Amino acid sequence: MTDAAPAKKKRKFELDPKLAGYKGVWVFVEHERGQVHPVSWELMGEGRKLADMLGVELAGVVLGEPGEQTRRFCNEAMCHGADLCYLMADDILKDYRNEPFTKGMTDLVNAYQPEILLLGATTQGRDLAGSVATTLQTGLTADCTALTIDPDNRSLAATRPTFGGSLLCTIVTLNYRPQMATVRPRVMAMAERDASRSGRVIEHPLGMVESSIITKVLEYIPDAMQDKPQLAFADIIVSGGRGMKKPENFQLIWDLAQVLGAEVGASRPVVQAGWVDLERQVGQSGKTVRPKLYIAAGISGAIQHRVGMDASDCIIAINNDPNAPIFGFATYGIVGNAMTILPALTEAFRQKLAAVKKAG
Repeated sequence: MTDAAPAKKKRKFELDPKLAGYKGVWVFVEHERGQVHPVSWELMGEGRKLADMLGVELAGVVLGEPGEQTRRFCNEAMCHGADLCYLMADDILKDYRNEPFTKGMTDLVNAYQPEILLLGATTQGRDLAGSVATTLQTGLTADCTALTIDPDNRSLAATRPTFGGSLLCTIVTLNYRPQMATVRPRVMAMAERDASRSGRVIEHPLGMVESSIITKVLEYIPDAMQDKPQLAFADIIVSGGRGMKKPENFQLIWDLAQVLGAEVGASRPVVQAGWVDLERQVGQSGKTVRPKLYIAAGISGAIQHRVGMDASDCIIAINNDPNAPIFGFATYGIVGNAMTILPALTEAFRQKLAAVKKAG
């Protein structure tokens, strides 16, 4: 009989002394045409948690044109949880362009050395994050679904789907700073606004001239998608999957959504089959949603779909398979034929709403 092999001693991580001066959590405040993207305030709430875990300050980062509006964004950052805000105001930064924004963010990082930098996984955020990470030669974890601090080494532990969404992996950036991550809109809960909060604003010059920038803004064209479905910000969503059997049956999803004043969503197989437009896809390769009520009919609940909707306040699942994965995380489950249950729900809601309206 042999003795059991001794347990391996966990190697203690030691941060490169050159990086010890990097402190603080930063959130990039994305804005366009006078409006801050909601993902910035969602990240501010998550950044507050990370900063508190580390015992450091949380800062907002605002790049834009000089004026009261840009300063207002700094004040709003404080109201949503920031302790301070770094402001870079220059006429060159009026509209987003990769070159000046990358230089501005890179200069700020090199000057003030944050240990964590968070950006929204929007079109602008993804473009900027990749360029900044490349310029700084640091790590970037994209499309994260969860963020926390590894207590063993004070490093950011960023979780994201991988292998086509079939697995979740947690990535840690050790001897590189800042640790960067992007998070899609509606993944994190929005920070509560506290108008009594205030903080200091640190201004830093851009140090560029327009003639040195190759890209020019010739015209502003409004987002062609602004009249399309806004699933990410809907309070109620009714979604259908391949369990609806055929495209004609998907009308039952539309009928219930119309009665409830809801948006219509769908799983990836339904979109790939051409039953609905791509803008209505919920999941890892579609939209991430956070409604008050999510009704899923004929959706099995594979992880690719789950990561896009499991932050919903209430999930009602309808599926004729009692072993469908979705029942493992749904708030309420109905085992049965969606083609029978959906019309019954639609009629019940219609009568209830009519009674409420009649009562005044």
